[in-house]
Amino acid sequence: MNAAEPFLGAAPEGTRRLPASRCADGRVEEGSELVAEEVPVALVYNGITQAVMLASPLDLEDFALGFTLGERIVRHPRDVYDIEVAHTARGVTVELRIAAGAMARLKGARMARTGKTGCGLCGVDSLDYFEQDACLPDPCRPLPAAGSFSAAALHHAMGELAARQRLHQETGAVHAAAWAAPDGTLLCVREDVGRHNALDKLVGALARAGSALDGGFAVVTSRASFEMVQKAARAGFGLLGAISAPTALAVRMAEGAGLILAGFVRGGRHVVYSHPQRLLP
Repeated sequence: MNAAEPFLGAAPEGTRRLPASRCADGRVEEGSELVAEEVPVALVYNGITQAVMLASPLDLEDFALGFTLGERIVRHPRDVYDIEVAHTARGVTVELRIAAGAMARLKGARMARTGKTGCGLCGVDSLDYFEQDACLPDPCRPLPAAGSFSAAALHHAMGELAARQRLHQETGAVHAAAWAAPDGTLLCVREDVGRHNALDKLVGALARAGSALDGGFAVVTSRASFEMVQKAARAGFGLLGAISAPTALAVRMAEGAGLILAGFVRGGRHVVYSHPQRLLP
């Protein structure tokens, strides 16, 4: 490694190579590091900006659709007619053209917000939110079928996820969300600096592909907060496996939504917090 290294080679998409000093055992080496990009992403609906989120500049069509579905801006992917992504010097603008009825609901919901990569419920302005159906799965979607899942498949999926996290391998700075087949084979992986964004991207990718959810499940490389469980429940997932812990509010929501919630899925162990009879050992 030498001082010229920061200028050698192209950085992979979603990263930037920056000068850095490595310090170890009293020695300092000048060189470069790949750092994850984090950019403001403006979501614009029918010409009106409704949200600005910080995200990795990858798979933004998936992100826009997943966020739009998760926030109930639209009830069905067919209500999103078009998505266009434009990169600018200040960030990224994602233009969505949505159905008139959805736009009317959006205007009445006062959705304008500025989000952070680690935010939770950043657009909520009242505790009344928790007394409304906003906390529940989408009434237009059926609850997940009361079927069973294999714990072996869950661990297989989580174990395979590390090898599929290209951006994380390069930078060590991003989360991932993945969709797995019933046997644990990973079918779709999305990464982002924000754990919520990664799950939004996964939901959007599945919706754009028209993927059937029957028998599959999701795994995430983060804790299972309320909003993560809410997004999974609204998407119609039957099982959400997290590498870290859930919160108590997330567990209560998973129980009410018919969602199996498993935490600490790593090293051959896991803890089931809701509907344990449906996760077969």
